[in-house]
Amino acid sequence: MKEKDWAQMEEADWHFRKLVRRFVKERDKITIEGVPLPGMLILNAIVRDGEQGLGDIAEQLDFTSGAVTAICDKLEALGFAVRKRSKTDRRTVALDITEQGREMVARNREAGTYMIDALFGSFTFAELELLIFLFQRLHGRLEGFAEAVIQKAESAGGDLPTEAVCIKESGKRSNKFVSY
Repeated sequence: MKEKDWAQMEEADWHFRKLVRRFVKERDKITIEGVPLPGMLILNAIVRDGEQGLGDIAEQLDFTSGAVTAICDKLEALGFAVRKRSKTDRRTVALDITEQGREMVARNREAGTYMIDALFGSFTFAELELLIFLFQRLHGRLEGFAEAVIQKAESAGGDLPTEAVCIKESGKRSNKFVSY
């Protein structure tokens, strides 16, 4: 079995967590006509696929149900969307876009293109292919991640597994990248 380079993995982990936090922080600053970026994603999904259940929107866009509810409140308050209760099952709520919402989405149809270009426009085709491959691979590694970590921690009885301790060549634990 190949020996793992814990210092390099710890650095990759640190940069990944920093990237995710920074992306969320920057994304949350973006509003278009008072609509936060996740709200634009919801409106675009409705324009593309039609009226949708709130649970379906949450699943499709990988949002929590609470986040979808809060965003829908904002979209309704701005007059861009409307909730519709099912006539057969009052517990089922769908979201539809209003004409005002369609007009707003049409006015801002280039916003998504600009954001994608701002993030990825300076990468070469080969770099983009590599990023896509690495993102897909990393995404696949997240399947069952929490459960595996919890199981490992429980089986270790609270002790940190020795293999996970990053030891630099000097024999001291790295403190350059703050770990969990």
